[in-house]
Amino acid sequence: MKKLKILLTLLPLISISSCDEFLSETPDSRTQIDTPEKISELLVNAYPNACYAEFAETMTDNVFDSGDAGLFTTINSENYNWEMNNSNGTDTQANYWNACYNAIAHANKALDAIEQLGSPASLNPQKGEALMARAYAHFMLVSFWSKRYDPATADTDLGIPYVRKPEDELIKKYKRNSMKEVFDFLESDIEEGLKYITNEYIQPKFHFNKEAAKAFASRFYLIKGNWNRIIELTDQLAANPDGKLRDFKSYLSLDYDTRSRIYAEPTQETNLLIASATSYYARSFYLNRFQLTLARQDEILGSVTNIFNKEWLYSSLSYNNNTSFIPKFNEQFKYTNANAGIGYGYIAIVLLSNDEFYLNRIESLVMANRTDEARTALQYFIGTRTTDYDPETDILTDKLIVNKYPAIQNKYTPFYALTDLQKSYINAIGELRRKDFVQEGTRWFDIKRFNLEVKHETYNEPTDILTKDDNRRALQIPLQASTNGIEKNPR
Repeated sequence: MKKLKILLTLLPLISISSCDEFLSETPDSRTQIDTPEKISELLVNAYPNACYAEFAETMTDNVFDSGDAGLFTTINSENYNWEMNNSNGTDTQANYWNACYNAIAHANKALDAIEQLGSPASLNPQKGEALMARAYAHFMLVSFWSKRYDPATADTDLGIPYVRKPEDELIKKYKRNSMKEVFDFLESDIEEGLKYITNEYIQPKFHFNKEAAKAFASRFYLIKGNWNRIIELTDQLAANPDGKLRDFKSYLSLDYDTRSRIYAEPTQETNLLIASATSYYARSFYLNRFQLTLARQDEILGSVTNIFNKEWLYSSLSYNNNTSFIPKFNEQFKYTNANAGIGYGYIAIVLLSNDEFYLNRIESLVMANRTDEARTALQYFIGTRTTDYDPETDILTDKLIVNKYPAIQNKYTPFYALTDLQKSYINAIGELRRKDFVQEGTRWFDIKRFNLEVKHETYNEPTDILTKDDNRRALQIPLQASTNGIEKNPR
């Protein structure tokens, strides 16, 4: 395995598989990426080969102290306490940083190759995928390693290095772009990428296809508060999206292992973009002290949280009557030396789905004051997750939403203003998003953009509170990157 001579100042862990050996050569001796087939092959690696769920989920309010001192891992404790991981191994913060910049390197090399070939229209599909992949990796980096986006301070807030050119020297110093610069680059890449994205792949759900690109764009514009653009992007979901959302009811007849396996399969209509990532996250539910406990699960998924006072269709499993895990992750182990029992685990993860896409639309309708449309869509969404849902009697009203989710002042505090009715709706949508994606790490995005306070209790220790605008909301820059000149976040 060769070392990757690219983005050295950014990567705390620098290694990549032999299929990418052309990147490990000096510029003069690299393999020429000079055909559409080679560019497409390159783009297979333009997605982060890592899972962020371990650290992202553990930082959220979905997680509690199980009290089992025998279930202790250092990384889990560091994440629970909003500390920087002191390791750069699999499933760590530094590993994900590394994986994102590796993905960016491949996207940039593909874009450079397309430019060298004269940017013919025949390569527009590859160009679109490269732009969207580059934007996605940068978006994930800025979502974890920077403060939340606020246009009032974006000019001076620290973003992350936005890398738009292939590496042309062995060691290059990078500086952090401002949040405004990062978001301008993101918007430019996303909008240009949307023009060229196609569905013409052998395995379209493992690439940025048209719907996945729109779903990612809607996630980005949710951060920026561009409601009309999101509504435009989600027009195909305007009518009740029958068959496009996750069919939780169909899972009830399946055993736990089967549910875990099919959750991230391309056969599931809701899944828009799937990645295979090196990860041991599926084992964490047996190993981690700080995770989803049965008590916390009841707060999130209990029938008392259903606005129609019915049982949810979500399912879970507990092996110790204390901690709980949802059937979403199925580890596959690839042996590199079967005799020695050496290899690595990987899981399929859903990066983007119709479920998130639809919730983004509903939230945007609320913010655009199209409340009647939002309420109709919200009732439909809740119904697809509710046992014995009856659309004739289970009717959602503003009054029902306000009573169930009263406007709490200073709870949801984005950079834009909310009316009391919007606060109730946003709370309802936020809790639905929390239920749907529990243990996937995406709750952290809502905690960041809404500036939600998080309390982490640890038995026999003082409660630690992640207050609004707490500096720890921006992960600390990995040690190797900061050592090589990347400015650290304040603490």
